[in-house]
Parts: sequence; structure tokens; C-alpha cells
Amino acid sequence: MGKSNDQNTENGYDAEEMTVDLELEDGSNVTCAVVTILTVSGRDYIALLPLDENGDNTDGEVWFYRYSENPDDPNEEPELDYIDDDDEYEAVADAFDEYLDASEFDELVDEED
Repeated sequence: MGKSNDQNTENGYDAEEMTVDLELEDGSNVTCAVVTILTVSGRDYIALLPLDENGDNTDGEVWFYRYSENPDDPNEEPELDYIDDDDEYEAVADAFDEYLDASEFDELVDEED
């Protein structure tokens, strides 16, 4: 009898797809796929696709955070900050919509009819 391949499907995302682990306010951790990094008004933002325990995103929800790297140490973990300003969030969401229009987002999210 051969071995089952179940272990190989543990991570449902492609190995080349970048992911980050976020700690939420309630102390739980969520793995997110990095969709893109956007620059809006001279500031960088990251768009993240939260993944469930199977490595899937079933609701198409996307999270936006301010994104910054330490220019003096490229090996340091990038910093993600919560966007608490509604106008700033809207500007990032609009930029993300433009990004989607220019790319094939359907490859990331399987839409079922």
C-alpha cells in the first residue's frame, strides 16, 4: 500500500505565494496571503487575504494595513499598522480596486456560482 498524499496538501496556497502571520486583538493568529503592496499619497500599504486553516479564502475579504520597512536593515521584519482613518482607508481601497482592474484577481479567489 502506498502512502497518502494528505500531508502535501496541508498548505492550500502555492509555495511561491508570500504569506504573513498576523496576531489579532483577541490574541489569535491568522495567516494571510500577501496580495500586493500599494503606494498611496507617498505611503506604502499592504493588501492581505486572510486564509482559513486549510489555506483558503472563501469570502473574498481583503485586509489593508500601513506597511513600512526599516531602510537601514532590510532583514528586519516589516511593520504593519492598523488604518484608523476612514478617508485614508477609502483611498487605499480605491487604489486596490484600480489594482484589481489591472490584474487577474480571479486567480487568487475562486468564485463559485
